[in-house]
Amino acid sequence: MKLNCDMGEAFGAWKMGLDDQIMPFVDQANVACGFHASDPLTMAKTVALAKQHNVTIGAHPAYPDLVGFGRRNMDIAPAELKAIIQYQIGALKGICESQNTQIDYVKPHGALYNTMMADFSVLDTVMQAVSELDATLTLMVMAVPEAPEIKAMAKKYGLTIWFEAFSDRLYTDEGRLMPRKEPKAVHASFDLIEQQVVQLCETGTLTTASGKTLAIHADTICVHGDGAHALEAVTQIRQLVDRLNHNTNVT
Repeated sequence: MKLNCDMGEAFGAWKMGLDDQIMPFVDQANVACGFHASDPLTMAKTVALAKQHNVTIGAHPAYPDLVGFGRRNMDIAPAELKAIIQYQIGALKGICESQNTQIDYVKPHGALYNTMMADFSVLDTVMQAVSELDATLTLMVMAVPEAPEIKAMAKKYGLTIWFEAFSDRLYTDEGRLMPRKEPKAVHASFDLIEQQVVQLCETGTLTTASGKTLAIHADTICVHGDGAHALEAVTQIRQLVDRLNHNTNVT
């Protein structure tokens, strides 16, 4: 099991996240590409930091929504959405190449991510955008019960899929994230985070808001690098996942 984290989400003088402290503890960095957060210099610094710590770099494209941090839904025609996604990936790709490194995957952000997991026609547009630009890039999507359908869609475009689960989010019975506006949508204690990570790693399941056990396959777990206790949480999750990975390899 890998750990991924959204990175490079500062914007000019506005700071976001603890990238310098969090980067050493994750495997994959989802780098913001300027449409929900970040700017060219922040992107360059984040790529350099990821390279320094041997962290795999992913593009984190979003709807064009700096004010709303990419968390607001937008009704965008497929052709425009495809161009928006390719524009952002291309920008990060250029920065990576200037530092003799590369993008390995794409993970959409916020409202775009949630929309594509609720409406597979949007997911199809995302897949088309990525495959036209570079079909060797892996697409990271949410681990959901419809995983076989998503794999079949990706096969049409020659794409590989990584499925991710979330360490600190409550799930609905449909296997989607509980909206942030709902109570307890984000786990407030590390005990809840630990329980969810252990359950995901050991049994390939998670417990939904109603108490239902949902079977999902996850290749990577998303952790968050912002918040007052982010560093403590991420370091503890890193230790926990390393221990669980070791136990799995031994058995």
